[in-house]
Amino acid sequence: MNKQYAGITSIIGAIPYRMALAGGWIDQPFVSQHNPTPPGSMVVVAVEPQFYFMDRCGMGTSTRKVAMGLWGNRLPAGDPAELVRQLYAAENREKPEPSGSQDMAGLIYPGINRLDYDDNHQNGYFPVHVETCVDPQIARWLGEVIHILPVAPRPAGYNPLGVKNLDREWIRRLGQTGKDCYEAILSYDAVALGESMNECMRCWEAILPHTLRHPRLSVDLVCLIQHYQKKYAGAMYSGCGGGYLFVVSQETVPGAFHAQVHLGKEQGSTL
Repeated sequence: MNKQYAGITSIIGAIPYRMALAGGWIDQPFVSQHNPTPPGSMVVVAVEPQFYFMDRCGMGTSTRKVAMGLWGNRLPAGDPAELVRQLYAAENREKPEPSGSQDMAGLIYPGINRLDYDDNHQNGYFPVHVETCVDPQIARWLGEVIHILPVAPRPAGYNPLGVKNLDREWIRRLGQTGKDCYEAILSYDAVALGESMNECMRCWEAILPHTLRHPRLSVDLVCLIQHYQKKYAGAMYSGCGGGYLFVVSQETVPGAFHAQVHLGKEQGSTL
């Protein structure tokens, strides 16, 4: 934990938040079971608690609250995979629609992580493999090229699962976006990173159209993201129904801020 955040973390807690990048929804078994070329992948990034991220905005806030109730102000030591299972069980107890395990993995694994999901492994609930990068230079680059714009929290009563078009080809493409995203990050390739996020949004709109279009949404999410995708290398929402908009650019994006990647106790943190 970066010492400069000690004051705010005494109020909001020292457990990281998490960004979910390309590939989101492939962690849900109802999606991954239709993937013709498993495993499908998604990318999650542990984020320093520099300030209080808005609730219902796709930054893992509800899972983070469960983690704080389970473990207190900080993550415990231990095998990350086992901690993910403990947190998953605590959050999804008696839930009719359980969350995916990427929420837990994104908070617990430090750095930048590619989560690989195969329905044949533990029924698709947990990743068959996790590839982790805690390289400070790569983390710094990622923090600089992802610009974050607040949009709006998901409204009360909103459900992204009202329409499911579980087309196998679109799901294959979704799982590929996570692989492409991770490789782009390791290669410092902003153009490829942006395209992986654009492709992920195309997949969301095809598979789960209510992620972007829904009667309860007050913001025209499609029109807004198209503006940024045309102007910059790429853009995607932090979660279904809006939240924050992640814009990939090597230039300034007006009104945006940056997140700081959490690299764990050993490596410290980096911009």
